[in-house]
Amino acid sequence: MKCGISRAVLDQIFAHAAVTPEEEVCGLLFGLPGRIECVIPAANVAIDRARRFELDPVVLLAAHKAARMGGPAMIGHYHSHPGGTAMPSTFDAGEAVSGSLWLIVAEDKAGLFEAFDEGPIHQRFRQCELEIGP
Repeated sequence: MKCGISRAVLDQIFAHAAVTPEEEVCGLLFGLPGRIECVIPAANVAIDRARRFELDPVVLLAAHKAARMGGPAMIGHYHSHPGGTAMPSTFDAGEAVSGSLWLIVAEDKAGLFEAFDEGPIHQRFRQCELEIGP
């Protein structure tokens, strides 16, 4: 699967991660099949933010409500791996919902993954080709 994203949107995610480089940051991805059009940053409300992320439920519920009322479709989320790699962890695999996109950033790298049953990565993900455009 290929999925496009603009350089500006990807830079927004990297900038969010740079604010607290010692903690995981997170947010929501919005768009259409094959295209990430925009993101909304969310607070990480996890207890151990250096190793885990948990999306602020207020932001998550508001996004679901907006989508039901005709707003942009939420297609997944992003998060950072401070000091790690732009690959899903086994913890990520345990949290994944089939059909959602996971964009993971680490340092200056970005990886995009689709969660689905029986994936080749941690039996939960397959890597997608991230096409970065203008």
